[in-house]
Amino acid sequence: MRLIDTHAHLDCAEFADDYRAVLTRSRALGVERVVLPGVQASTWPRLWQLADQEPMLWAAPGLHPLYLAQHRPEHLSQLRTELEHWRGHHKLCALGEIGLDYWIAEADKEAQQQLLEAQLRLALEFELPVLLHVRRAHAAMIASLKRHRLPRGGILHAFSGSLEEAKEYQRLGFLLGLGGAGTWPQAKRMQRVLQQLPLEALVLETDAPDIAPASHPQQRNSPEYLPDICCALAAIRGISPEQLGEATYQNTCSLFGWH
Repeated sequence: MRLIDTHAHLDCAEFADDYRAVLTRSRALGVERVVLPGVQASTWPRLWQLADQEPMLWAAPGLHPLYLAQHRPEHLSQLRTELEHWRGHHKLCALGEIGLDYWIAEADKEAQQQLLEAQLRLALEFELPVLLHVRRAHAAMIASLKRHRLPRGGILHAFSGSLEEAKEYQRLGFLLGLGGAGTWPQAKRMQRVLQQLPLEALVLETDAPDIAPASHPQQRNSPEYLPDICCALAAIRGISPEQLGEATYQNTCSLFGWH
């Protein structure tokens, strides 16, 4: 079984000491590629360093809505410069992690919206798919995507919306990222949605070091747990792990233009 982790933060401090060992173990378990989403301008140098050095890793720089207080206007200009520098490089696969997060207390919705739309315009300009973070903001995100039609679409990271929202994203050319959250027994609503989604709409992720699957409770999540996530989600879906793994592998390669 071959797998791709479409969302893992291996550039963060939790993996500073052993990311190479993690990659070795992941590769042995069938994980062939890992996408590293960016969250702040200060993290991009590490993102590029890892992607450039490690054959398994790909980069997706962006400005995450959770770090709104740390972002500065010049960071958007810096992001454009980064994208210009890496334009055409095979290790630049997307723009992200970007989005809207209305779950956080006292969310500045207007500032988040402005940041999102500026980055959607960059994705259009540089012809990149996007990795989207959306919590309690699906209506606003869908409206934004309808205004900025992205030819290459992207991925709804850690999707937990309704079946109707899933269909809207599919119509807009987006895939749905599924990870450890859906493996927990209490995730009944998410599991009902999963059972109704077509395989061509799905990709797999870990969001390491966060959202560990039920098979590894209270542990640092890792790309090496992606096979366990695949097995658990396949059982919920009523198909074999190999079928889910191969479908999501092909979906991911098609999105990013990997052969």
